[in-house]
Amino acid sequence: MDAQADSPTIDACLAGEISRAAEIVAAARSVVALTGAGLSVESGIPPFRGPGGLWTKYGEPPLDGYQRFLRDPRGAWLERLVPRESWARALHETLAAARPNAGHLAFVELEKLGRCDALITQNIDDLHRQAGSRSLLEIHGNHRLLRCIGCMRRFAEGEIEIDEAQLPPHCPACRGIVKGDTVHFGEPIPPDVLRGCFEAVESADCMIVAGTSATVYPAAEFPFEVLRRGGAVVEVNPCESELSAVATVSLRGPGGAVLARLAGEVAGLVRGAA
Repeated sequence: MDAQADSPTIDACLAGEISRAAEIVAAARSVVALTGAGLSVESGIPPFRGPGGLWTKYGEPPLDGYQRFLRDPRGAWLERLVPRESWARALHETLAAARPNAGHLAFVELEKLGRCDALITQNIDDLHRQAGSRSLLEIHGNHRLLRCIGCMRRFAEGEIEIDEAQLPPHCPACRGIVKGDTVHFGEPIPPDVLRGCFEAVESADCMIVAGTSATVYPAAEFPFEVLRRGGAVVEVNPCESELSAVATVSLRGPGGAVLARLAGEVAGLVRGAA
């Protein structure tokens, strides 16, 4: 651990703050994580907005995407199968090439230690699933899954037949229309996921917030709810955010390195107390 304190990413000051955060996480009754786009930057997925962002370079999806889907589900499915819009092609290619990084793997380790009861992610990239997280709440959906807009049942790729002559596909359980699981602009967050998020946050006395500025609602409200009930919030972010000033501990550094060290120290504390 001392060698890591002298590394260019984790200096002695940051190492001390990570140790303080590890004690909080190890002692917590129920830990919930909230992750955002910043966590996946180290996997090669740029943020959507800002310099170098996908939407900055290729344009944004339509703000009425869900309404367009409902008006013409067949047309929306044809676009999904063979993307024509530059933003859709860029997103597909970027997500297909991405792999989990050390930050994703750290949350898997925390879950195994009993120190991540639920992981709420705003990311659609599937990287938490690929890393091995199980207690996952994908608030904006998953680009690899399909979802019935009637009963909310989800399907993996290949689980239901996609026939271009009979689009859109229909749910085998309720015959509702099936769309991609990714939540479009203008689309409500699926109620089953939102309910799961609120239940997890209500029981949490510690939240780890990684790679998000915590400005997009309803997710932005979750860490403040934990704080209002007397819980602790550990922020992991290379840049200052609106949450930094109120977080119990704000760890300013690259997500992969910081989370890997945090998980390692939590493991030492939990196993040492066993």
